[in-house]
Amino acid sequence: MKILIVEDELIPANYLKKLLTTNGYNVLPIIDRGENAITVVKKEKPDIILMDVMLKDHVSGCDAALEISRKNPDILIVFLTAYSDKEMVEFAVDSKAFGYLLKPYRDKEILATLELAKAHLSKLPMQDENKPKEKTHIALVDGYCYNTRTQTLFDKTQQEVPCGPKALQLIDLLCKHKHSTVKINIILEELWESKKSQQTLRSLIHRIRENTSQNLIMNVNKLGYKVGLKD
Repeated sequence: MKILIVEDELIPANYLKKLLTTNGYNVLPIIDRGENAITVVKKEKPDIILMDVMLKDHVSGCDAALEISRKNPDILIVFLTAYSDKEMVEFAVDSKAFGYLLKPYRDKEILATLELAKAHLSKLPMQDENKPKEKTHIALVDGYCYNTRTQTLFDKTQQEVPCGPKALQLIDLLCKHKHSTVKINIILEELWESKKSQQTLRSLIHRIRENTSQNLIMNVNKLGYKVGLKD
């Protein structure tokens, strides 16, 4: 397993690293800032992150964990904290954390948590090399790309495009049926539990086009809509 330690206190961080490497774990260089942690995760793809709650920059460990878990749900996050109050537990739940370890650290507790994490990871389904891999990235018009697994839209510079939940829900629905037209009544039923007018849908599409491209969502003979795919 590959482990990333995100801890802004040098002595505890080095203690953790020495303990883990002594017990045979592969430990990446220590990170002390939330923003750097997000960047390193994109490059290194660790299996487990030991994440301190309070870090040196404006991105807290909780904020970093939420961002990482949203885009990398298979990475296990274990919080490192001196607190065990209700707010800490809520943060762990919101970020889908695997657990949290209280300071001061206890060797047996740390190693036991990692053994549980190892067992959890070993039970995850393996990708069959002979089975076609599910396509998670859909290339759209004008350089846009949609990730179906994380439900995230990216522009041509690979930056995430901020979209509201309804906008992403619509884009996701159209991408799931990318080679066909989705009828208006189906869209209305999928996006809103209560009855909404077509004007509500048109307003949503107008906002999406203003924020992205006029070609991202296409009107098909007033019958429905389809997503604009890359040629």
